[in-house]
Amino acid sequence: MADVTKGISNPFDSPIPGQSLTDTPGNSAWEHPPQYTDLNEAAEHVWDRLHDPEKLEQLILLLQSGISVEGLVKGVLFSGFMEGKWTVDLGLLLTEIIFNQIVAIGMKAKISNMRILSGDHTNTKFRREHAKMTLDKNQKKEAIEEIKKEIEPMSMGLMAKGEA
Repeated sequence: MADVTKGISNPFDSPIPGQSLTDTPGNSAWEHPPQYTDLNEAAEHVWDRLHDPEKLEQLILLLQSGISVEGLVKGVLFSGFMEGKWTVDLGLLLTEIIFNQIVAIGMKAKISNMRILSGDHTNTKFRREHAKMTLDKNQKKEAIEEIKKEIEPMSMGLMAKGEA
């Protein structure tokens, strides 16, 4: 018989507020001193891990499938932090180095359509939306008047005398 509750999350299956304050300290990797505190040592560690044959094959496959370099860098940085390899501060310093390492691997693998950034970091999306919302003068005046009518009743205080 199939389990009908499979895939349905239980809202009561979550930590109790304050539960982390009663757990034994030191259970998480980030509660200990980081393994790497030197930028060069941490960068070398990442370089060595990226060149592990199995990981290198996975990285090239991800780049070929269209995963952005930015997304991969974020994944590497976050997993290193979660494993206690470095602090958030060192992770920020590693960002550009790891970015360049992954780009170098992609260029060496001759990936022609390598995506660098994840999203639309230009104003083109904003400009398209703004162009859709551009109204002629009459429509602007009507919209402003409607908004004023909605705001006027709210501008009175809570203790103001209401309409009878």
